[in-house]
Amino acid sequence: MVRKDRIDAIGAVALIGFAAAMAFNQVVIKLGTGGFQPVFMSALRSLGALAVLLLWMRLRGVRLDFGADTIWPGIALGALFAAEFLCLFWALDHTTVARASILLYSMPVILTISAHFLLPGERLTARRSVGLVLAMCGVAVVLAQRSSGEASLMGDLAALGAAFGWTGIALVVRLTPVQRVSPEMQLFWQLAVSAVLLMMAAPLFGPLLRDPDLSHLLGLAYQIIAVASFGFLFWFFLMKLYPASGVASFSFLTPVLAVGFGWLILGEQIGPGVVIGLALVAVGIVLINRRPRIPA
Repeated sequence: MVRKDRIDAIGAVALIGFAAAMAFNQVVIKLGTGGFQPVFMSALRSLGALAVLLLWMRLRGVRLDFGADTIWPGIALGALFAAEFLCLFWALDHTTVARASILLYSMPVILTISAHFLLPGERLTARRSVGLVLAMCGVAVVLAQRSSGEASLMGDLAALGAAFGWTGIALVVRLTPVQRVSPEMQLFWQLAVSAVLLMMAAPLFGPLLRDPDLSHLLGLAYQIIAVASFGFLFWFFLMKLYPASGVASFSFLTPVLAVGFGWLILGEQIGPGVVIGLALVAVGIVLINRRPRIPA
């Protein structure tokens, strides 16, 4: 596998497809809460994806690696993964797909601020600072827009909490020895630990089932196979093949597509506040992730 120095046409198509799959997944989660209690559904997703991952690792000959210096960072990864998706699944039960997606994808803002203090070589530049301010303004606009009866402040704050959990995962991977293990092993820690923690937490959020039918089971299967196992592995593959900044810059498409799917499939109302917030966050993500071109 030859690493490429730019995003080519194949890479662009793959990244757009990945963004669409992640955006559609948020609609699937929203619909899935009609059949499963959201935290229980998140636990089932981690458990099912773990089974798929272990089968994949067995077929590919990837060994489980429990190095002494990676156990605690691995557990931390799983705990943060559990916190992220507990917040996200609960948020999608209490707010709209559009709002949850915009707030979740404020993650680059939180990571940029954290990286300025914690990661060498990740200092704020003028362009990234502008992107940071724009994205923060977008989040503020979304939180201030309270006209939709389908949204709640607690749901919005839970989506923002998911963004903090996602940031924590990125920092643990960058700052601890777990960065040396394979992507499959990183995903193993996230799925294995989160499956246990989420299953333990689920009864605290009410009855586990809400009249599930075949559509809810198919939605859960989509989350397990297309997102939580092979979807995340595909993302790791793209990160190895293409420049990280180029791959990350495509993340702005996910909230854009999620807002579109929420309107098209769920009939969510998209007011001016959501549109303005989405535009500010999307532009901010691009500016934060874009790196200056180095002349040959």
